[in-house]
Amino acid sequence: MVTVIKAKHMGVNATKTLLAGTILSAGFAAVPVAAQVATPPAAAAPEAMTVAPPTQRVIRSLRVEGAQRLEPDTILSYTQLRVGASYTNETVDQAIKDLIASDLLADVEIAGVETGDIVIRVRENPIINRVIFEGNKRLKDDKITKEVKLAPRQIFTRTAVRADVARIIELYRRQGRFAANVEPKMVMLDQNRVDVIFEIREGPKSKVRQINIIGNEVFSDGKLRGEMATKQARITSMLSSNTSYDQDRLAYDQQKLRQFYLTEGYADFRVISAIAELTPDKKDFIITYVVEEGPRYKFGPVTVDSAIRDFDDKKMAESLPIREGQFYNAKAVEDSVEALSETAGLFGYAFADVRPEFQRDRENLTMTINFHIAETNRTYIERIDITGNTQTVDKVIRREMRVAEGDAFNTFLVKRSQDRINSLGYFQDKFEIERKEGSAPDRIILSANVEEKATGELTLSAGFSSLERFILQASIRQRNFRGKGQTLSASVDYSSYSKSVELGFTEPYLFDRNIALGATVFRRDYNSFNYIGTDRNTTYSQVSTGIQLVTGVPLTEYWTLSARYTLMQDEVTLDKASFYSDLNSDGVISDSECDPLKAGRYYCDAIGTRITSLVGVSLIYDSLNSRLRPTRGQRLVFGADFAGLGGDVRYARARIDAKKFWHVGSGFIASLSAEGGYIHSFEKSSGGGLDPVRITDRFYLGEPQFRGFDIRGVGPRVQRIGFTGDAVTGNQLLVTDRDQIVDDALGGRGYYLAKAELEIPLGAGAAEMGLRPSIFVQAGALFGIRRPDKTIDFVQRTDGSGNLLFNADGSPSLLPKDNFIKDASGNQLFIVSASDAVNSGQLTTCQVGYTATSGGACSGTSVNAIYNIPTQPFLERFVGDSARPRLAIGVGVNWNSPFGPLRIDVSKALLTQPGDDPKLFTFNVGTQF
Repeated sequence: MVTVIKAKHMGVNATKTLLAGTILSAGFAAVPVAAQVATPPAAAAPEAMTVAPPTQRVIRSLRVEGAQRLEPDTILSYTQLRVGASYTNETVDQAIKDLIASDLLADVEIAGVETGDIVIRVRENPIINRVIFEGNKRLKDDKITKEVKLAPRQIFTRTAVRADVARIIELYRRQGRFAANVEPKMVMLDQNRVDVIFEIREGPKSKVRQINIIGNEVFSDGKLRGEMATKQARITSMLSSNTSYDQDRLAYDQQKLRQFYLTEGYADFRVISAIAELTPDKKDFIITYVVEEGPRYKFGPVTVDSAIRDFDDKKMAESLPIREGQFYNAKAVEDSVEALSETAGLFGYAFADVRPEFQRDRENLTMTINFHIAETNRTYIERIDITGNTQTVDKVIRREMRVAEGDAFNTFLVKRSQDRINSLGYFQDKFEIERKEGSAPDRIILSANVEEKATGELTLSAGFSSLERFILQASIRQRNFRGKGQTLSASVDYSSYSKSVELGFTEPYLFDRNIALGATVFRRDYNSFNYIGTDRNTTYSQVSTGIQLVTGVPLTEYWTLSARYTLMQDEVTLDKASFYSDLNSDGVISDSECDPLKAGRYYCDAIGTRITSLVGVSLIYDSLNSRLRPTRGQRLVFGADFAGLGGDVRYARARIDAKKFWHVGSGFIASLSAEGGYIHSFEKSSGGGLDPVRITDRFYLGEPQFRGFDIRGVGPRVQRIGFTGDAVTGNQLLVTDRDQIVDDALGGRGYYLAKAELEIPLGAGAAEMGLRPSIFVQAGALFGIRRPDKTIDFVQRTDGSGNLLFNADGSPSLLPKDNFIKDASGNQLFIVSASDAVNSGQLTTCQVGYTATSGGACSGTSVNAIYNIPTQPFLERFVGDSARPRLAIGVGVNWNSPFGPLRIDVSKALLTQPGDDPKLFTFNVGTQF
């Protein structure tokens, strides 16, 4: 008789569904472990049987069959069966349970139980060939693979599959997808291998449909919802990532509610319960808060009790931002603790212990507070540790520290050191200097644990700008060259209207002294332009080649003196095909020269090559917390330049530029900026109403500095307005389409520009995309040049009585201007009449007859007409030279897009002056702003 005890762990079907997918309970069905005793048929049992006690048997032999990868000894180690040991059926049954629990085997049989010759027949769990994820779109394979434990070449177990299903579902929960469903399947392969497939149905993101608040009487539901981080799913919150349900955010919102009530004086406020219910369709959550507001308290007496002898308790209490009689505000109490700690730090007490002691009067609803400052020792800096700088040398960081080892601790100087290191832009954002206890109670260790970030920039980009059309840019820049804080840069820019090449190098600490020295070599080609219709026409071209040297010396912690020298050659030209004529100003045919009728006398005067030798100085105040993206502090620059130490140009120019940034709460950042300048020439005007300051040296205002106006759209300009109709008959009307008006911006000697801007915070998702929207208002003006003389004076028509005539639109009725043409020798030219069949239409100097040579003998009798090319009348007006402010208001957004920085603005000009050119929408891609 042979007894076989058997347990089966897994079927052998080629393809088998492992478990049904559910949200949380997905997993294999429980595996029953049963001992089955197989016995041959026996005779019928007698009417009465005696139950025999379990027989003790001895294992005579023990072997393992069916093992492929596992050693028999390894399998036996999981059981208590040993040769020579006694056993029972219960012992064998326990051995099967132990082997199944090992997760190594799929099937176990034990034979030879009656004879003692034990044979353990096993079938091993398969080896995983591949782990496959199907249906996952929101989470990529690599993110899921990091979380699951199953992997190729591991042993397949149902327990591991159940655990991985739970892990995948938890990943989707973190994304707010509570309807996610995971169904694992397996495909059996040869050689006892298996492919594990996780079929994923991600489902929609579970949003917060409604936030209910029960028990609030003082503040409305809307007010309290506004204080929470979680937002209800509405159209207005489409860009917010806080509309999805998050258990951690639920706890955070309870804290936010408590903070809000505590700042409003409700010291007894509490959240009784917070329940999040998933809707039956598993798409949305409904959150319900039950709160108890309690009474509102006021501050009672506020005192300071200091054990530090350097402090005057009464004066310190008077300096606090809270007063008796004000409504209780927990935030004001925290600010007072921080202010007292900062004050103690200024005196060198780094570890001052400030503890507020509260006495609550529930009858009078007052909160008496005493700030106790425990006795402590004055603290000195034991050492400054700098770690994490793998590229930047220590001295680059240490030279930004405003304190040194051995100095008395000072919170202000430590904070200033932190801001200066942040402003370098070499390390991670929000870097902070940590404070640690030193080797003695009066010693402190400052730890600057930095995290390097990339400081090299290689840019190859193409973009489109409303200013410059298509743009190609290539630049390389290293802001921390060799880890010594030096800046090395090279750039090439190319567009339809400007080209430039620059090479630059800056040493911020020359010879390890706090003296900056930089040099830039450049060539810039710039084309000024105007519009005729939709065509953009180049007016003048300016090619500047030169070198600039800059140095800077700090005067104090915040004040710096900077000096510069620039040597530059400017070559200004006009397009000969558009602005040159073969006739001189006297109507004589000559070599091609600039035609004032086509270009304007102001452009013709600018033609030529000039050398500029310029020295300048700037006085700078800078307390910004970051030079890259400031959110706090201010910057003020006074600049003066003088051109005339050699060269061909002589002028003095002064500029001022001021900016201020500050937080206004809830992530909003406000900024104010103002700038202005004036230039004065030491040269004499060349006449003709021309300003002594050359057109290339003047200030210009418009896009992109002044949003709401086109490029050079503000300030003095000359407009030439043509007429429609017949100039001979006098049936004229002024052109009204601005696109058909020649508009030449002339710049100005003086300008000012002010801006107020508020940067609006967005949700975490939009912030990760680099979106920074803002609203702004700007005001400015450009003014102060000499009125240019008219290019040409047209005669106004008169009636028979000598009265001036006007067109139907009120404009003067002008006659064409005769322009009698002469040859190069100054002889008047005539057109041979049709009566001379041979020379008809030819030019000659004969009023009667014809000659082929200038001033030669005339032959023939034809009476010739004088050669006249009349100039058609146009109205020329000088506009825009006004210091009255222009005003624009608008919204804009910065986006650090994959294609480069992008700036979009929609701005409406509210106040303008005649001649200004407003522009509603502007955008730039691929340029810095």
